[in-house]
Parts: sequence; C-alpha cells; structure tokens
Amino acid sequence: MVERLVVIGADAAGMSAASQAKRLRGDGLEVVAFERGVDTSYSACGIPYWVGGLVDSDDDLIARTPEEHRKRGIDLRMRHEVTDLDLAERTVTARDLDTGRDSRVGFDQLMIGTGAVPVRPPIEGLEGTGVYGVQTLADGRRLLDRLNAGSPRPKRVVVVGAGYIGVEMAEAMIRWGLDVTVVDGGAAPMSTLDPDMGQLISKAMVGLGIDLHSGSRVQDIERDGRGDVRTVHTDAGDFDADLVVLGVGVRPNTDLAAAAGLELGDRGGLRPDPRMRVPGADGVWAAGDCVESRHRITGGWAYVPLGTHANKQGRVAGTNIGVAHTGKPEAMFPGVIGTAITGVCDLEISRTGLSSAEAEASAFEFDTVTVESTTRAGYFPGAAELTVKIVVERPTGRLLGTQIVGREDAGKRVDAAAVAIWHEMTVTEVAGLDLGYAPPYAPVWDPLLIAARKAAEARTA
Repeated sequence: MVERLVVIGADAAGMSAASQAKRLRGDGLEVVAFERGVDTSYSACGIPYWVGGLVDSDDDLIARTPEEHRKRGIDLRMRHEVTDLDLAERTVTARDLDTGRDSRVGFDQLMIGTGAVPVRPPIEGLEGTGVYGVQTLADGRRLLDRLNAGSPRPKRVVVVGAGYIGVEMAEAMIRWGLDVTVVDGGAAPMSTLDPDMGQLISKAMVGLGIDLHSGSRVQDIERDGRGDVRTVHTDAGDFDADLVVLGVGVRPNTDLAAAAGLELGDRGGLRPDPRMRVPGADGVWAAGDCVESRHRITGGWAYVPLGTHANKQGRVAGTNIGVAHTGKPEAMFPGVIGTAITGVCDLEISRTGLSSAEAEASAFEFDTVTVESTTRAGYFPGAAELTVKIVVERPTGRLLGTQIVGREDAGKRVDAAAVAIWHEMTVTEVAGLDLGYAPPYAPVWDPLLIAARKAAEARTA
C-alpha cells in the first residue's frame, strides 16, 4: 500500500526529509511538499555574503531547485501556503497564492519544516519601505534592488541588532561603502559570548568605522513625506538613515502547529524526540528552525536555528519515515552544544558549549580562563592575534565551553573544542591532545591547549 508524506516547508529540513524518505521508500511513498515562497533548498546563512558581494549570485546559494526535486519524484507545489492542519482528519489545506484557490490533501505521514520568521520589534515606523530583513532569498533580492537603485542611492544604514546576522550585515553594508550605524540592546555585540569577549568584537567593529551603540534600543523610525526612512530615533541619539536592516534574530514559525493543538516549548518551538517524532501526534515529524533541541551539556531544551542542525534533523526524520515497517535501525539526532562561527570583515568569532551566563543559569559551578596567543608561530610572517576563553566545571575539570575571537584562521579552531566538549573531556585531557603544529599554521602550543593547561594547573595548585 502506497503511503503519502506531506511536507510543509521546502527548505533545508523539509526537503532533506522528503528526499531521504523518497530515496528509501521509492514508489511505496508518495511525497507532496508545499512551499509558500519561490525558492527551495537554499543557504539562508549565505545571504549576507551574497548581499555583500562575496557570493556572485543567489543561484550559488541554491542546493536543489524545484525542478530537481520534481525529477526525483517529489510533487513540489511552490507558492502554496498551508493555512490549516487538521490532525484528527489527517489533512492539510493549502492556498495557491497566485490563484487564491484552496486544496485539501490527506496524509499518512506529516513533516513540519516551517522554519523560522524574523523577530519584529514593536517599533513605530518599522512597517513600510526601507526596512529590510534577511531571512529569505526574496528578502535579499529586495535589499539588493534598493542598494542598486540609482536615484537616490542609499548612503546611510542603521543595522538593528548585533548578533550573528547583525554583524554579518554590518560587514555587507561596509562593502557597499555605506555609513553604518549598529544599535544593539546588549552590553556588547554577540550576546552568545561573554561580555569581555564581546568587547573585543566591539573594538574591531569601531576600528572598521562602524558607529556602534551597545546597550541602546530603537524607539521609533521617522519617515519623510514620501514614506521613506529618514531618521532612526534611539535612546543613544538620533541617526539619519536611508534604510534600516533588521538583525535581531528569529523565532520558530509554529503558529500553524500551535493552532492544530501541538504543544510548544518555552521558546515557541516544537519539541520532537530524538527520532524527530512529535510526541502525542502519530505520524507527525518536525525538524529545523521550527523546533527546539536537547542540549547535551545542560540536558534542557535549546533553540539553535542553524542550517547544520536543520539538515541533520531533516535527514533523521526522512530516514525514520523511510525505514518504517522494515525493521531496520532508526536514526537518532544526538542533540546540540551550540557551536557557531561568524565574523565581521577579517575578525573571526566562534563559540561552542556554554558561556559563563549559560553555565550560571544552569547552576554549574565553574571557573574561566582567558589567554591571548597567535594564529601561527609568533615569529612567522602573518601571525595574527587571537583570544581564547574557556569555561571549566568545578571540581571535575570538564570543559564546558570555549569562545574564540581573532584574525585569520582563528575561528575554526573552535571545532577541536567542540569535539572535546561533545565527548565530555576534562581540561587535563584537552591539554594533552595531539594537535597539528607547524610554524605557518599554529604555535607550538596551540591556544586551546594553553588555556586548558592553565585551567588544569589551577585545579592542582
């Protein structure tokens, strides 16, 4: 008997699940996917780099087009928004956004991959032209159209927020030659890092010519008689602007799921089990930016909307849909530890595990160690500064978190720390790791090893 899988959302999680399930089940599974936008399977994380001119075209960000999905046997319906989900009747209602017609489709299995939506602060004047998010390729196209407009060409931009998207978009606007002001409510940029590490980012951003205002909030956006953005009023002052870019984060897009009666977590996301099944809803799966994930260190739920997790979770869900009734082993999503990396111009920023604030909130007793070092042997040409901060559990010495801020080749060093944290290594064990060394690539004592060694020595002092 042929089953039908209905997929809501045709980006990373949804189409990873659809493709994997179809590959495993073949003609035994009919797959119908609905996407309200015009693009599928694209890298939203690459949008700031495309806007900034480091990526040539939006086509470069698309992993698989609608046509390619259809060639693989998936009935993909673009510009179709699912407006109703009836779990009792096991149907979805989708509206064709081009014709306005509704269609009702039944399902045996349902994959929810609705992603996230940008946070829209309650700011007067926010709605209207001249204010841009960067959540979708369509958002990026609209912003590029404005930047390319010849009359009048924008000269000044205010970026609201200094998280990952905020700092990346600040860099993109610098590459366009705009005067850039960043307004952020945190004590320092990148609130997922400790404030002392954030101050390093602040110093670098100011050094790039960015007018940075931390600890400040936008009050309202003033528009001129034509409705164009004119001035952004904040509690740090008033800033003239031709456009505003929002980088204040996202929230799970779960309104449809909530209306259907599915339970949400504290951050508004669905909470699937490790197989990506939604508890209490037979045959319903969820993955990607619409879900919360188990944190391997705290054991609690975390909201970490990244493409890495979306693709892994979607593949887990698709595998388990595909092996249903076969007796083959099911796939499991093992959780997250919050590893992330970004940058602003030549400054690289990375983190994994818990920050000091997160460790304190989870009632860990801990110490921290911060070291300054270089990306290469200090005498080697091109050696650049970097700072490593680690969070260490007391009294076990287990590595709980690592933050790195530095220049060329600094950021990806966080991966070694991520592996150590994933496997619950102590700083004594980390200090003894056999990491690669040659003067062009690393000091004889890798900065992570120095920090771990100092933490280990402090424990035995």
